[in-house]
Amino acid sequence: MNAMTKRQVKQLSYDITGYAIKVHKALGPGLLESVYEKCLKFELERNGHHVIQKAIVPIEYDGLELDIDLKVDLYVDNCIVIELKTVENILPIHEAQILTYMKLLCAPQGLIINFYTDNITKSLKPFVSNFYNILQD
Repeated sequence: MNAMTKRQVKQLSYDITGYAIKVHKALGPGLLESVYEKCLKFELERNGHHVIQKAIVPIEYDGLELDIDLKVDLYVDNCIVIELKTVENILPIHEAQILTYMKLLCAPQGLIINFYTDNITKSLKPFVSNFYNILQD
């Protein structure tokens, strides 16, 4: 796990939200998820963040390593999992998915960002895991 503090994770989350707003303002709603993903990755990297696009999530069950490609949309600074959506409503399955990805990657925070909206801030859903709770303030 990383050595970030809670304050740094909060700041990173705030920064990611700002970049998502910038992308959304420039492009508007209605495009494919992959378009927003590439643009958000570009903004994050341009601002000095390490971003893994389509990060493979390792799955182990009772000592068995599964060779299954579960992929997180964006994984920022080995800390925040981002799942991008272009849907009318975020469903419980979307929330369960990001929580599972966060657990498997030991990520303290996750963000579901839905670009099918007129306001990113209202549609964004942040999540924290137990890994967040053990970080220093």
